[in-house]
Amino acid sequence: MPLSTAAQQRACSYAILALVDGDAEITSAKIASILASCNVEVEPYWPALYAGLKDKALDLVLEGGGGGGGGGGGGAGPAAAGGDDAPAAEEKVEEEEEEIDMGGGMDMFGGDEGGGGDY
Repeated sequence: MPLSTAAQQRACSYAILALVDGDAEITSAKIASILASCNVEVEPYWPALYAGLKDKALDLVLEGGGGGGGGGGGGAGPAAAGGDDAPAAEEKVEEEEEEIDMGGGMDMFGGDEGGGGDY
């Protein structure tokens, strides 16, 4: 049974990780060799494609592609205790947003705002 496209891509990614782990050069021949030794059949263009994209492919493999958003970075560390050459901290001024009454006059059921009515 042939592997899906995603499975073939994953297999090439794992082969690249094995090469990186072994500090070996990433080439299409080495990727194909690893896949063959694991009895994994992929379309012949995948190893060449992944080897041709060495740095980009490695970044994609290590990032995991997509995934959920991570949390924000940690808060700022404590200010450096220092002399006169430390810049003064700038204060952030946050502007409050005004609420605007759009004055639609109707609720989502077509009646006047204020409830009651035809429920």
